[in-house]
Amino acid sequence: MPENPRGDADAFVRVRGANENNLRHVDVDVPRDAIVAFTGVSGSGKSSLAFGTIFTEAQRRYLESVAPYARRLIQQGHDPHVESITGLPPAVALQQRRGAPSSRSSVGTVTTLSNSLRMLFSRAGTFPAGFTTRLDSDAFSPNTAAGACPECHGVGVAHTVTEDTLVPDPSLSIRDGAIAAWPGAWQAKNLRDITIALGYDVDRPWRELDQADRDWLLFTDEQPVVQITPQRDRVAKPYNGTFWSAKKFVFHTLADSQSASMRSRVLGFVRTGVCPLCGGTGLRREALAVTFAGHSIAELNALPIRELAEVLRPTTRIRDAAPALPTTASGERTDVAVAITTDLVARIQVLLDLGLGYLGLGRVTTTLSPGEMQRLRLATQLGSGLFGVVYVLDEPSAGLHPDDAAPLLDVLEQLRASGNSVFVVEHNMDVVRRADWIVDVGPGAGEAGGAVLYSGEVAGLAAVADSATRPFLFPNESAAVRRERREATGILSLQGVSLHNLDGLDVEVPLGVFTAVTGVSGSGKSTLVSRVLRQVVERHVRGDVDETDADDAALGADDPSERIAEATLPSSSTDTLRVGSVTGMDGVDRLVRVDQKPIGRTPRSNLATYTGLFDAVRTVFAATDLARERGYAPGRFSFNVAGGRCETCLGEGYVSVELLFLPGSYGRCPTCHGARYNPETLEVTYDGKNIADVLGMTVDEAAPFLAAVPAASRSLRTLQDVGLGYLRLGQPATELSGGEAQRIKLATELQRARRGHTLYLLDEPTTGLHPSDVRLLLAQLHALVDSGDTVVVVEHEMDVVAAADWVIDLGPSGGDAGGRIVAQGTPEAVAAAPDSRTGPHLARRLGG
Repeated sequence: MPENPRGDADAFVRVRGANENNLRHVDVDVPRDAIVAFTGVSGSGKSSLAFGTIFTEAQRRYLESVAPYARRLIQQGHDPHVESITGLPPAVALQQRRGAPSSRSSVGTVTTLSNSLRMLFSRAGTFPAGFTTRLDSDAFSPNTAAGACPECHGVGVAHTVTEDTLVPDPSLSIRDGAIAAWPGAWQAKNLRDITIALGYDVDRPWRELDQADRDWLLFTDEQPVVQITPQRDRVAKPYNGTFWSAKKFVFHTLADSQSASMRSRVLGFVRTGVCPLCGGTGLRREALAVTFAGHSIAELNALPIRELAEVLRPTTRIRDAAPALPTTASGERTDVAVAITTDLVARIQVLLDLGLGYLGLGRVTTTLSPGEMQRLRLATQLGSGLFGVVYVLDEPSAGLHPDDAAPLLDVLEQLRASGNSVFVVEHNMDVVRRADWIVDVGPGAGEAGGAVLYSGEVAGLAAVADSATRPFLFPNESAAVRRERREATGILSLQGVSLHNLDGLDVEVPLGVFTAVTGVSGSGKSTLVSRVLRQVVERHVRGDVDETDADDAALGADDPSERIAEATLPSSSTDTLRVGSVTGMDGVDRLVRVDQKPIGRTPRSNLATYTGLFDAVRTVFAATDLARERGYAPGRFSFNVAGGRCETCLGEGYVSVELLFLPGSYGRCPTCHGARYNPETLEVTYDGKNIADVLGMTVDEAAPFLAAVPAASRSLRTLQDVGLGYLRLGQPATELSGGEAQRIKLATELQRARRGHTLYLLDEPTTGLHPSDVRLLLAQLHALVDSGDTVVVVEHEMDVVAAADWVIDLGPSGGDAGGRIVAQGTPEAVAAAPDSRTGPHLARRLGG
């Protein structure tokens, strides 16, 4: 244990009577000024203790010091269910969550480095001749009115229409539908009659019309109103008709229409690409004309931060070479430039220490993994210089290659050395071994967990027989590794792949086997699997999708909204996928991408509704004698529709209570007491349980109860197979981790009947999993391959890589120093590869 820098007599956080979630009246003492690892199987209660109890109580106490009026503007959590906590300092939580869903959020904005860089250009940039005043720092941001490109409004992407997109067949006349972008049915006739009234020939082929007339009909912003006398309906009275050009109609529909089908239709006439005015930077030309060290701000934003530091570093040394610098003049050799660049380089160094040197400040956060986001926030905290704080981290090693984990541990030790406490919820045994103290929660998950099995120095856990963590922290011998390697049934070959840092890559993906794609952070793994493979295979199978594949969108197999979102991100030559040739595609009939995105964004979406087993449960209740007698259909047992739900809380189970000058609060519904249903619905029972009772069951409890319901039983069995037996059927989607969401998606897929050869793509499926749960997951993935399908995973967990049939290792480093295959073959072959940074770690796992 490290020494306590403050010399407190009682340097412990003492928790008494914690009952948050599945915790069972937990008493535990946790040392301050130390690195403390909270361990246990998934769902054991470790996050409930570290985040739900300790951090939440620290946050609550801090917010009590804030003025009541200001407090209600701050999003607050609930009051934890705990009797008392003593010795608790202020706390900062850094949890696993993906980047904000906005193309305007970037690495630079999250770390606030963009603010300093903009100030550098404003105060010390080189302005071209002719500038009468220096630009304010806001002028260098695409997110402000002063800096945003007037054409694309700072997004970097332009949505345009052309004559070719609006009129795909110029041989047609307007009467025959030449302007395809115009609406159909009555609106088409209306616009045609207006066009006639305006004096245009609607019967000549489009290509024969004057160019000026064609341009006006397609692109004008004018909207003349003319009187129309219906030609065929003598009863109808004349009316005033308003003209809409094709362009105006398209963009009006995209902006204002509530019809998804109409928006989807007109989207086909729009072409999305790099903004021609700003070149995709999102900035005004005036800002792009200013340089520092010979680079525009857009060029510096695009550099990997390790290269950005090298551009800025010479300026930090100017003071040593010329101490008497002018303080009033502005430019690159001033005290202002030295001060700002010195600060920037120091803060960038923290990111480099965390293994994030391959990222650029302009990288949008929607493309970052949860682990990368957490490390960015950690770097920001390191620069704050706080003392006496408890940092609570959620799996800081998630998404990290073993080579990148060592620098992370150094950073955690820096936080401790600065007089702070570091509490980490962690499954990585290498991180746990470096901790000063361990709190092991279990022994099982859900109702079978919730107890502290051990709290003490790491070595002491070896004596705790009931601990699921002990065998992995202190292995007596290397656990058995799957040595039987399957032979490929075919090869999916992609030649000349270019995207991000992949540049002309040739890759062969074996079919009918389990393939692990490895490499250090930023080496191109997710680009290859989640972007390239997904898009290439998607295009092949999309024409074969029928109605039975509709649920694949929920699994991420083909999400139209995601494709549209991706199209709105700033583009460059490296953001455009290029593939020279593809062979072997005939061996794939179907694509399923299982990612860690939430299974729903509101508490109304839950485990039971997502997997479909709730449909079977509602049908069973509707078939009971009492339900038939009352005429209750299955819909009566849905908490999302009127009829069977409680109308006081609208099926939520809780109500919001607004308090003047105090934060709003949530309380259990006074009518249904959290059951979600009205009394009449709850009177219907199946085997002695009502519908609310069933939603309150865990998967393990529901499995025997619903054993006679085939559709529900099959879903429950697969959920148990992937280690999710501890989850409640009605557990809101918002309470699930990314790893749990991914396993729910996998279980949903496993319960389906096989249809042709399926390619499964998974991105770090072991995130959030205890080593014992990893073994359960591996068994299911191997079962998919044994049934004749192909599984490709992006993975850092060496247990998974060692159990694969084939490994594709990318590198050798991240960013521009990555993007190529450094080794491929069986795990044994990659373990022996001299240039592979994965090889040594894999060799240790294989016992070599």
